[in-house]
Amino acid sequence: MDTNETTIEPLEGADAPRFDNAPIGVFDSGFGGLTVAREIAKELPRESIVYLGDSARCPYGPRSLDEVDGFVQQIGAWLVERGVKLVVIACNTATAAGLSHAQRTFPVPVIGVVEPGARAAAHATKNRRVGVIATKATVESDAYTKAIRHLDAGITVFSTATPRFVEIAEQGLRMAEGPIEDFTSLVSTVYIRPAFQEIAREYLEPLRRCDIDTLVLGCTHFPLLKALIGGVVGRDVTLISSAQEAAHDVAHILSRRGALASEDHEPSYDFYTTGEDVEEFRSFGARVFRTDIDRVGRVAFPS
Repeated sequence: MDTNETTIEPLEGADAPRFDNAPIGVFDSGFGGLTVAREIAKELPRESIVYLGDSARCPYGPRSLDEVDGFVQQIGAWLVERGVKLVVIACNTATAAGLSHAQRTFPVPVIGVVEPGARAAAHATKNRRVGVIATKATVESDAYTKAIRHLDAGITVFSTATPRFVEIAEQGLRMAEGPIEDFTSLVSTVYIRPAFQEIAREYLEPLRRCDIDTLVLGCTHFPLLKALIGGVVGRDVTLISSAQEAAHDVAHILSRRGALASEDHEPSYDFYTTGEDVEEFRSFGARVFRTDIDRVGRVAFPS
């Protein structure tokens, strides 16, 4: 026997690699949060996801923050009951309204999309002039301004509510008919329409005149409109979507907690909506998630 041969014993106890094949919970007021779920699926292809779109109460933007906080508590509890290991509030308005409350309430980590987007914007800006477009509730909460200035107090933040962008995003999903694999090219055509461009210019020209070099897309619907928004603000302005940054945070948290899914885990994606039209959610959701959604369940929360 070769005396130089080393036998590697399997690790046990605290030193053993740990895995957690429980799903990640993700929710939004509708379809937009599927941009976040999609980035999580790309970043962590072994992870299962349970997604809830609260279409029955969409949009959250015009509602009071207290009311939306109640929705966060209700949906978060529903996800925890389904055994999720982490909750992602994939909605900027819901993050602003209920993140800290949810973190105090639920027994699993809860992250939102404001802080990851704010961090990316603070790192990207060169002239320290950052624009934020979001729903009325998110803008009025000052969540992005506080988060960005917490990272760099010298950054000036210019925020404006762009409620019609949500309407345009969903209208474009209805208009972009064709195979899912062609969706990217379809929407680049659908969203670049004179009527949409006029609305975008009305919203974005004041920000452009503020000499911003970075623009935060402060609603998870807005990444669908990147071509439209970028065409108005110009190539010199960096567009920040919090979806990818949030996915990085999920990966980091699960890795540090030893809670990533095992390499041999076969992921599952379960989708639910509170809306009446389940088929519409399945069709729209497949376009945002960029893959077919076979089945969507319906959830009815008590009013």
